[in-house]
Amino acid sequence: MRAEATVDLAALRANVESLRARTGRSAVMAVVKADAYGHGMVPCAREALLAGATWLGTATPEEALALRAAGIGPDQARVLCWLWTPGGPWAEALHADVDISLSARWALEELLAAVDATGVPARVHLKADTGLGRNGCQPHDWPDLVAAARRAEAAGQLRIAGIWSHFAAADEPGHPSIQAQLTAFRDALAHAESQGAAPEVRHLANSPATLLLPESHYDLVRPGLAMYGLSPVPEVGSPADFGLRPVMTLEARLASVKRVPGGHGVSYGHHYTTPGETTLALVPLGYADGIPRHASNGGPVQVAGKWRTVAGRVAMDQFVVDLGGDRAEVGDEAVLFGPGDRGEPTAEDWARACGTISYEIVTRIGVRVPRRHLHGWAGAEARG
Repeated sequence: MRAEATVDLAALRANVESLRARTGRSAVMAVVKADAYGHGMVPCAREALLAGATWLGTATPEEALALRAAGIGPDQARVLCWLWTPGGPWAEALHADVDISLSARWALEELLAAVDATGVPARVHLKADTGLGRNGCQPHDWPDLVAAARRAEAAGQLRIAGIWSHFAAADEPGHPSIQAQLTAFRDALAHAESQGAAPEVRHLANSPATLLLPESHYDLVRPGLAMYGLSPVPEVGSPADFGLRPVMTLEARLASVKRVPGGHGVSYGHHYTTPGETTLALVPLGYADGIPRHASNGGPVQVAGKWRTVAGRVAMDQFVVDLGGDRAEVGDEAVLFGPGDRGEPTAEDWARACGTISYEIVTRIGVRVPRRHLHGWAGAEARG
């Protein structure tokens, strides 16, 4: 195979179990948006549920509906969807028993129209903007949204199943916004409860807050990146420091190996020139597969048992590494990242080389790269 991403579901299960051990009585929502951060949404969702998660988190309605279509029913997991736009598939979500996040009156009104049309009451989570400044209801609009939702609840049109928000800087311990958001969330909760709301779950904690801020755990935590074995706070601790193991390994097979003289230009623009006679190896992955172009002349790759760096620009379908005096053969393995057990680079190493975060490295791996899901001790596998 040209390339593949191996997804270790046994590691994912162990990661979820490790996170559950940190949360006490708080339930776990496994965040599987963006195709489970590039790892394969349905297999990862199923494994997380086997490990004790009871909720699944999605961004788009299409993701939530795909989970239900895959056979993950309400008896197995509640599914929350939080990124809605006007004209969204409200009715389909109601029929699929998907929990719906609301941040504004326009969304509530569209949802209620779908409730009236279908006769299916909604389960909603009211989202407060406590300081992130993205989605979520601002404090000055919060009383109106709560009042409207409570009227609809009294009329039997919906159930306020959750009150929630999202941190802006939980990955920066000591950041002043953290305490400010905790206070704002408590205020939003207090107002909603004073108006008669009795949510099943109150939730605020993302991956870094799950690991570092137990006071934010409330009834439910929402780990995303940490579930996939990557540290959301690499400056604080590695995955191993938090009892986690990276789940994805990205490998390719060398498509070309050749000797070239010194002074030979490599890839577009000749931003790398060989310093002397050397061996160049071609890795058949490029930015169309999700390899960052910013990794040009810097991305780490393990070839022939050693770390190399991308030589020259990353192209659409391929990039080159300079092997120096070492030998390799066409078809030999190139490991871009993995857990690091075999001395290979990690997703965090790629993030540092590209000036980004590990979230982006794993999420951007494209559809041309097949995923192979391993079930660990059972030895079973499935391709997706």
